[in-house]
Amino acid sequence: MMKFVLLAATLLAVPAMGSAQAQAPAAAPAAASLTIDSTIETIAANPQGKAILDAQFPGMMAHESYPMFKGMSLKQVQPYSGGRITDEQVAKVAAELAKLK
Repeated sequence: MMKFVLLAATLLAVPAMGSAQAQAPAAAPAAASLTIDSTIETIAANPQGKAILDAQFPGMMAHESYPMFKGMSLKQVQPYSGGRITDEQVAKVAAELAKLK
């Protein structure tokens, strides 16, 4: 548990690593179904969703610990981020996801 807390706390503090394994999603989810409660992986599987995450959290998908937190929503990861994922950022992502058609 402590390892996870430390991982989450450094989620955005550590610069993105140069090489990350790219995983092609089987099928991108419909944009209309994406919400702030969707997993990070589900949002990132959609090109528009990925662009929204990249705008707020550059390098998140390239982070070496991405496999450990990708199955969580931003709201779930936020308490472990040590303030690096702010309410304002979560609200911006939510607003942008709501605009997707």
